[in-house]
Amino acid sequence: MQNSEAMALSAALLAVAGELTQRIHEGVVARGFEGVRPAHGFAFARLAPGGATVTDLAVHLGVTKQAASQLVDEIVRKGYAERRPHPVDARARLIVLTERGWACTRAAEEAAAEVVQGWSDVLGEVEVRSLGGQLGRIAPYGPIRPAW
Repeated sequence: MQNSEAMALSAALLAVAGELTQRIHEGVVARGFEGVRPAHGFAFARLAPGGATVTDLAVHLGVTKQAASQLVDEIVRKGYAERRPHPVDARARLIVLTERGWACTRAAEEAAAEVVQGWSDVLGEVEVRSLGGQLGRIAPYGPIRPAW
C-alpha cells in the first residue's frame, strides 16, 4: 500500500470514528440525557462493570488523576454516578454508575445500534459483520479513549 493510500484509509477510519462518537452523543441527548459529553461515555464504559477508583479511571482515560477527579465530580453532580466506600481499600472511594448512569449507558448502546444499522443499510449486514471481525483483528487491546 502506498503512502497516499495509507493516509486515505487512516482519514476514512478517523472520520468514521468521529462520526460514530458524534452520532452516539446526539442519540444520547435526543433520549433526554442533557449535560453529558462524549468523554463521559468513555468514563461510563470503565465504571459500568463494577465501578472504579479515580486512579483506575485516570489510567483508563489516559489523563491525570486531577482531571479524572474533576470528571467524577461532574458526573456525580449530574446524578450519573456516586461515590461509595471501597470494599477492600478503606482509603479509596469506588465510583459507580447510578440508575441514571446505567440508563444513559443503555441509551448510548441504542444509539450505537442505530448507527451500525445505517452501515448495514449501505454495505449489507454480511459486510458489516465482516468489517467488525477485521477491525477486531487489528484494533489495539485496551481502553478506548477519547481524542483529547
